Amino acid sequence: MRDYQKYATIVAVFATVLFAALLVAAFGMVSLVTNLDVIADREVGTLVGPTMSAAVVLLVFVMMLLLGVNTPPEKQRVAVGWSLATGAGAFVLYVVTGVVLVGASDGDAVGAMLFGGAMVVNPFALTAGILAFVVTLVYSILLASHYGENGRPLWPWERRGE
Repeated sequence: MRDYQKYATIVAVFATVLFAALLVAAFGMVSLVTNLDVIADREVGTLVGPTMSAAVVLLVFVMMLLLGVNTPPEKQRVAVGWSLATGAGAFVLYVVTGVVLVGASDGDAVGAMLFGGAMVVNPFALTAGILAFVVTLVYSILLASHYGENGRPLWPWERRGE
């Protein structure tokens, strides 16, 4: 693994942890402001919401990793399109994961589709998509700026040969 790939991987891990923390915080704030539950239907179970969020976090990690590892530093650009695709994919994956989980637990396809319809108009799926877009965009900006290219910053007395 080359140095830029190691750098991109490490930054992707930290950005994914940041995304997960922002997702939890944003869901809490949206829930507080709108007086809505993240999963309004209590009959679907307690693991549906966290599993939907975990699927989105995994998607964002994979998308950032693909962007960072497969693109050499001299070809890195601010990836607005890639970030938009990640945000849209996060929105869709959040809803689809919920539909699949509800459908698998109940066996009721109509109930699962109604749950999916409720999730589409729910502000939490949109929040997941927007945060995925923002975090992936900032990640691409960080990689395009070539911060990790020259190693850590050095104090004047650490520079040899100057």
